[in-house]
Amino acid sequence: MTLRSLTREEAAQRSSLVSVQRYDIAVDLTGLLEGSRFSSVSTISFTCREPGAATFVDCVADVERATLNGTELDAGSIADGRILVTDLAAENVLVVEASTTNTASGEGILRTVDPTDKLVYVWTSLEPDEARRLWACFDQPDLKAPHAFTVTAPESWLVTSNSAPESVEPSGESRVWTYPPTPPLSTYVVVVNAGPFHEVRVQHDGHDLGFYCRQSLVPHLERDLDELVTLTRQGLAFFGERFGVPFPQERYDQVFVPNLGGAMENWGCVTYGDGQLFRTPPTHAQRSTRAEFVLHEMAHMWFGDLVTMTWWDDLWLNEAFASWAANWGLARATEFSDQWAEFLAAMKRTAYEMDMSPARHPIRSEVADVSGAMANFDAITYVKGQSVLHQLVAYIGEDAFVEGLRDYFSRYAYSNTRLADLMECYERSSGRDLSAWTTAWLDQAGPDVLALEGTDLVADAPPGQEPRPHRLALAGYTVAEGQLTETGRQHVEVSGARTPVAAPEGDLVLVNAGDLTFAAVRPDESSRRLMLVHIADFTDPLDRALVAATAGQLLLLGEVAPREVAGALTRAIAAETSPALVEPFLSQAIGVADRWAPAGEAPGLLSDFADAVLEVVDRPDQRQPALRALASAASSEKHWAVLEEAVAGSSDNDLAWRMHARRAELGQYDEAAVTRLLESDPDPDAHMRRLAVLAARPDVEAKEEVWRAFFVDYSVPASRETLVLGATFWRPGQAELLKPFTLRYLEELHTLKGGLLNQGLTIRAMYPLGAGDAEFLAAAEAASEDASLSAYARNQLKANGFVLDRILAARKL
Repeated sequence: MTLRSLTREEAAQRSSLVSVQRYDIAVDLTGLLEGSRFSSVSTISFTCREPGAATFVDCVADVERATLNGTELDAGSIADGRILVTDLAAENVLVVEASTTNTASGEGILRTVDPTDKLVYVWTSLEPDEARRLWACFDQPDLKAPHAFTVTAPESWLVTSNSAPESVEPSGESRVWTYPPTPPLSTYVVVVNAGPFHEVRVQHDGHDLGFYCRQSLVPHLERDLDELVTLTRQGLAFFGERFGVPFPQERYDQVFVPNLGGAMENWGCVTYGDGQLFRTPPTHAQRSTRAEFVLHEMAHMWFGDLVTMTWWDDLWLNEAFASWAANWGLARATEFSDQWAEFLAAMKRTAYEMDMSPARHPIRSEVADVSGAMANFDAITYVKGQSVLHQLVAYIGEDAFVEGLRDYFSRYAYSNTRLADLMECYERSSGRDLSAWTTAWLDQAGPDVLALEGTDLVADAPPGQEPRPHRLALAGYTVAEGQLTETGRQHVEVSGARTPVAAPEGDLVLVNAGDLTFAAVRPDESSRRLMLVHIADFTDPLDRALVAATAGQLLLLGEVAPREVAGALTRAIAAETSPALVEPFLSQAIGVADRWAPAGEAPGLLSDFADAVLEVVDRPDQRQPALRALASAASSEKHWAVLEEAVAGSSDNDLAWRMHARRAELGQYDEAAVTRLLESDPDPDAHMRRLAVLAARPDVEAKEEVWRAFFVDYSVPASRETLVLGATFWRPGQAELLKPFTLRYLEELHTLKGGLLNQGLTIRAMYPLGAGDAEFLAAAEAASEDASLSAYARNQLKANGFVLDRILAARKL
């Protein structure tokens, strides 16, 4: 079927014509127990402001019958995923019976068979316009309506939807689950999940909290249940108080499902990829990442679900806000009090990389149709977007920011808004005119580059733009007898290309101390040298993270050699005490030594890195991440001896898999040992770890097997491990072997299957960032202009091409 992407003009015309009163959707899942058939009957009650007019309803599923106000519709009225409805009455009822067998690709729905016990699980994920693949609807965010689901499922299955079921009744070999109408919701945040889930329910603070996972992962959910309950309680309480609107529903479910590449903010029933149920006890970074997921999706209950953007040009209102609120909540209400430092060290780099690249785009941009919106599910929308909100908090003050949010939620609950509605709330709460701020920050792309020159702070804007207003901090330090001492900290508000500031005295000055704004920083020569030497001596974790982040920016700007950055990070690792920074520093250090350094220097830098890791491996709170990092860089018998002792007699399969991958990369692949580990590992996704070992091998046949899993069999489960698998495939030291694969990657982009999240993961994971050369870069640049590729793929080619170009240049320094 040819699909047409809904345009902004079509959506506006449709919402001006019709209002949806409610959806009554009957879903039949019984065909999914042993087959692929999903069936629905969607009854849409809607009004028309111009009786006699015509419009269309979205439905990509196979329509078997459709009636409008009791009159059968002709099959000829259905084309391109749209059902034409004409001669509308003031009040209308459309009934559409439909089905689909496209349940294996992750396009709106996925049926998964667990390989360990052959149990079947089903989930739906409907952003941005995937609801039309399952049932007939007006699939656009500003036509909100209550949804009432009736779900027929195999009797052994549990079903979850947006609220608690009103009843569950037997019906032959099935059960019928009946759900009450939801509040008015956009079509993309309703959900039906089903399968023989393990369920845990906990009552806390007036909420009925549910947690679900597949049967093979029960021990991992049970291990982490207390932490998940605590995070959920803390988040609901914090957001309810700060936003001035408690979550208005008693039931709040969180469902961990297989092969979902991320998470989805369904009202009252969040779904996560069950890679978040870590197969070995999680490290601090894994726990904080999962905590960010929990609070990000929870924040969407208010920002996105309760109040929803009118159209996708304000996608950032959903995603950036949820990301900002998650880090804010984690820092204020949970044990993850250094979350802003971890965000800076682990995530903000991705936004600088994209915003410096040809793929940069304004946070707010014109979106002509839904397919264009999908190009913006990226680091600018999520990471830069939340950084800009963080700057807005600094600019108007947190009290005014919170007051504006409370105003916003009270005014617009269960409705749709545009950016202007939010900014007017902030203007009322702060007493400031934010129109110029909004234009500068949301309508301009690229970062300003800040530098302190004498008593002036100089802002260098991207070509053709004026510098943005910034509120930030300057921190001064002296160095005496090898000791770093802070001399003072000054908060300043700057605008224009040059602003006089009262910078603290010192041998070095940190520009953007505390990381309040989003800007690249070009330190003076003395500050640059001293901050890299003394990176471990800054007392504030945010400032240590800022030095590491500045070093990463300087790599992108071409102003520092990889060896200098790798050396600084290696020194930092030996002294770092904040759990929030240990793993980001390990990751950044090994990335610079392995991927950025020239081939002749990389082995020595990796060995130095591994030696530094040996110094911290016996610290109890750092042992697990240190061992994992050591396994990725082991270069000597001393390194291997520590690893072998750690894994001997333990059940740490994660460490054992990492060691096998590193040995395979070094030409020491042991097929028998890998087979034994695969057979003994209870993880239902253990075959993914075997693929990572094959991916590391300098062997064409091994590479081909991994390639087939990605691009032919589509057997790689969607999770964060997908990115790890891709990075393992593209080993920098295997560039000649991998050269033919680099151009094949560009060819594969034309044939990708699956839903948005899964396609996006594959595009990012399999970009040859460590192994591409100038020839590949030229071909990728040409492909980025190929209109037959998705806009998302073209943007990723541009963004990653910029970073690869910077890597190739840095290797010559």
